[in-house]
Amino acid sequence: MKDVFDKCRSWDRDRPLKEAGIYPFNHPITEVGEGTEVVVEGRRVIMAGSNDYLGLSTDPRVKAGAIRAVERFGATCSGSRLLNGTRSLHEELEHRLAVFLRREAALVVSTGFQTNLALAALLGPHDVVFADRHNHASLVDAVLLGSAAHRRYRHGDMAHLERLLTAADPAAGKLIITDSVFSVEGDLCDLPGVAKLAAEHGARVVLDCAHDLGLLGAHGRGAPEHYGLEAEVDLVTGTFSKSFASLGGLLAGPADIINYLRHVGRSVLFSAAMTPAAVGAALAALDVVEREPERRWRVLDLAEEAHNGLRALGFDTGRSATPVVPVRVGDETLCFRFWAELLAAGVFTNAFTAPAAPGGAALIRASFTATHTDAQLDRVLDAFATVGRRLGIIPPAPPTGYDPVRIARPALPVPA
Repeated sequence: MKDVFDKCRSWDRDRPLKEAGIYPFNHPITEVGEGTEVVVEGRRVIMAGSNDYLGLSTDPRVKAGAIRAVERFGATCSGSRLLNGTRSLHEELEHRLAVFLRREAALVVSTGFQTNLALAALLGPHDVVFADRHNHASLVDAVLLGSAAHRRYRHGDMAHLERLLTAADPAAGKLIITDSVFSVEGDLCDLPGVAKLAAEHGARVVLDCAHDLGLLGAHGRGAPEHYGLEAEVDLVTGTFSKSFASLGGLLAGPADIINYLRHVGRSVLFSAAMTPAAVGAALAALDVVEREPERRWRVLDLAEEAHNGLRALGFDTGRSATPVVPVRVGDETLCFRFWAELLAAGVFTNAFTAPAAPGGAALIRASFTATHTDAQLDRVLDAFATVGRRLGIIPPAPPTGYDPVRIARPALPVPA
């Protein structure tokens, strides 16, 4: 008789990587300092792998917001939002987010993953959901947990999405779910194309703006503002673990839909409320997002310099035109070796392989924050050049030309 644990005990994919000294995961950081440089296993390195895009995770105002919340409300809420877990601070954050995002209502949830799982409550047996094949795992799981028919369209392929919409039962409820910025490759979804097809076929649109809230758009409202299509997106989801320097997630949209998810979304109902510290930090970060647009301009400038600096060396950074900077390697073992040698050279990045990246498409994902200096970026590029040439990922001499990346930056908003 088989033991359900057999698969666990026979799994050893990490062992040869650890033995070779190229295991890239779960390395503890022992000091954070100001965030741009950290200590990993006794070595001080530049952090070029964090999603702390605006550099707020160590900002004194954000830390003070978390501390004030703990002093007033304690370390945790010890219950779900529906029961005893709601604090006035949750409602304050939800109101602030609704105003910021220009939505009727918002709901905050204890993690970003659980936020997207709540979407399963929208997907009934008489509905059809259309999902991009590169969607984040949390969206994938939400679709699997729902009762709707599931249609996956090829990544970014609007013609394929149109064929699937056309073939669907005209009487069915239709929902298109997609990331706005895809988290591994950093490319933007074709929101104009999605919005056009949704209008033509009577479909609703849910957009996961995890990597662009606080970052894209004149006011930081993400891809919908960036494209000028806020009214065409029915429901926005997002996370506080990136630009908002905290932990948790949000849903924002029509008041009746948010009220429904508040009472029916299982990942909301059966999870403890977002902690006071996380809410306090997110509120303080939102203050900075609203008052200091120069932070997002800075990180967009750095990201553009990073993309073009890497491309000038001969690296392939894909289709990204965002602060998610993918460096394509291909072979998984080579990618792990690249990661390890970058760390030895003083740069912490992230290695992505299957299932996060397709098989044979392993990559290093780099990212930068508003608080990185030009000198730190230069050191990162020098490390990529040295290690990339040594491993044969790029040629010994730079290419004679490359296609430059241009990251769109709208005009600075006029202060209210």
